[in-house]
Amino acid sequence: MNLSDIRAIDCDVHPTVPSMQTLLPYLNDHWRETVIEREITTLDTISYPPLAPLTARADFRDERGRAGLDAGEVGQQALDKWQADIAILNCLYGVQLVFNEDMAQAFARAVNDWVVKEWLDRDPRLRASIVVPLQNVEHAVDEIERCAADKRFVQILVLCMGETPLGRRQFWPIYAAAERHNLPLGIHAGSAYRYPVTSLGWPTYYVEDYAAQSLGFQSQLASLVCEGVFVKFPKLKAVLIESGVTWLPGFVWRLSKFWRGVRAEIPWIDRSPNEIVRDHFRLTIQPLDTPDNPDIVARAIEHFQSDDMLLYSSDYPHWQFDGDEIMPPGIPASLHRRILVDNPLATYPRLGL
Repeated sequence: MNLSDIRAIDCDVHPTVPSMQTLLPYLNDHWRETVIEREITTLDTISYPPLAPLTARADFRDERGRAGLDAGEVGQQALDKWQADIAILNCLYGVQLVFNEDMAQAFARAVNDWVVKEWLDRDPRLRASIVVPLQNVEHAVDEIERCAADKRFVQILVLCMGETPLGRRQFWPIYAAAERHNLPLGIHAGSAYRYPVTSLGWPTYYVEDYAAQSLGFQSQLASLVCEGVFVKFPKLKAVLIESGVTWLPGFVWRLSKFWRGVRAEIPWIDRSPNEIVRDHFRLTIQPLDTPDNPDIVARAIEHFQSDDMLLYSSDYPHWQFDGDEIMPPGIPASLHRRILVDNPLATYPRLGL
């Protein structure tokens, strides 16, 4: 593929695991028998309930209400529809919900092998993120090392809300592996639901959970910056996927302002968090949390003070926008090529291999 001819790189497409039966061939005998004997029927994450309206656009659903079930369907509905020449698959299956560390490892391996066999091998336009079991860092690193040999894996995928802030040093072996293999850390909206998704406790309604995800992204950004992850791993990139974008300038301004007053507490941070964020963080453009006003969108983009941070995503099959225009109105035309192609290529070095 000639990279100069690429029309778009979709950085967030979601394949759907149709059923637990789909994964059985990719589990070893022990875990296959466990699934059957314990009648484990699904690990679907409740961050995106299958039949919730936001989970899939109506025109993408089949007669049972599901979407994104096979490579042919995704190729037609996501890549062909929006003229994307490459798409990165982010499989949101409930591997992170499992308490048993060994079971989580088995399911992560099964999901990644299923993605290779049923998706990457069926459409050369597809790439994928490595699903890792964060329940055990050693297991996560092992899975990264196992999958990294396949250059079609271009990112490591974790959820925004887990049990521990991602900057903590217990996770650093994961970032060492990421840097070693040129794999960005993709942080996707979602929760392991060990703790409430708000700082005040459990919400009552799904809309509260969904809206609170941006608070999780803020906390993870602060953790990664303040713990010194990017000082230790200067080549690492973090991609915030489905985080929204308009919260970032204000939050980073606040973080940088307070850092100036208390930076003696974290002496390893020798430059403003604002600079660190511009160098190391990227964000996908769906959902774009702005009004349908091109002037407001343009002003919001200006606040980033960087042309390098936004990445194109359709967020297929999630229902984040109406119609067929992949680029939200108000984003300057001068940035379209950067968002569609140049920024993704710079963020994901393995796309060029």
